[in-house]
Amino acid sequence: MNIILFEPHEAGKPLSKRDERSVHLLKVLHKKPGDSFDAGILEGRLGTGRIESISSDGALSYSLDLPTEPPPRLPIRIAVGFPRPIQLRRLLRDLSNLGLLAVDLMGTDLGEKSYRDTKLLTDGGARAALIEGAVQARDTTIPALSTYHSLEAWLEERPWKMAPGAALLIAPDNVRPSGAMANLPVRQCPVVLAIGPERGWSDRERDLLEAAGFSRLSLGKRALRTETACVAAAVLAMEKIGELW
Repeated sequence: MNIILFEPHEAGKPLSKRDERSVHLLKVLHKKPGDSFDAGILEGRLGTGRIESISSDGALSYSLDLPTEPPPRLPIRIAVGFPRPIQLRRLLRDLSNLGLLAVDLMGTDLGEKSYRDTKLLTDGGARAALIEGAVQARDTTIPALSTYHSLEAWLEERPWKMAPGAALLIAPDNVRPSGAMANLPVRQCPVVLAIGPERGWSDRERDLLEAAGFSRLSLGKRALRTETACVAAAVLAMEKIGELW
């Protein structure tokens, strides 16, 4: 853990001996009463915590000093056809770690329909993965996470329509691309990425994306795993809006 995060309702309340944050502070970092640690409130401010005491039953009491606002989320939204659940957990963690604004999951023509029923979306696993990414990044914020039953539903709602200014709409795709994402000029604007599932987009979906104004651009000559394509496209988008410096 690069930062100890607290839910708003638990801030200031002692951590039990078995809480993973207590274990990390005491067993991994070897902190003791009087020592400080990086801390923050989920979706709130950043700063430091101080271990005040450890009770006889192992409960850890602490104080918080949180003067700093978290960094803003990057104006990048990524939509992806439902990946395998084991991939989804890693993907959510990594996209949160990169600082993206939002992640949309959607059903697709060629995607495995059973992936949409993943328990990660109902048992707290998806949110835990997003928080894990934020912790690694020393951030307190996480991307907004939404689901759509199809590409059409996502395109109809256009969840990026509230973004200020004109968004750059990109569908990374190595099948008959119109150009390469790496060749785009630097441009200060929101970016919306649409990435297909493991088996890619259907021709019907490619037509829908193009009709909605998305440029289908290559990520290179290799066929990439869904999670690899998402991270590669996100990092390229960060470079194109001047965020890699």
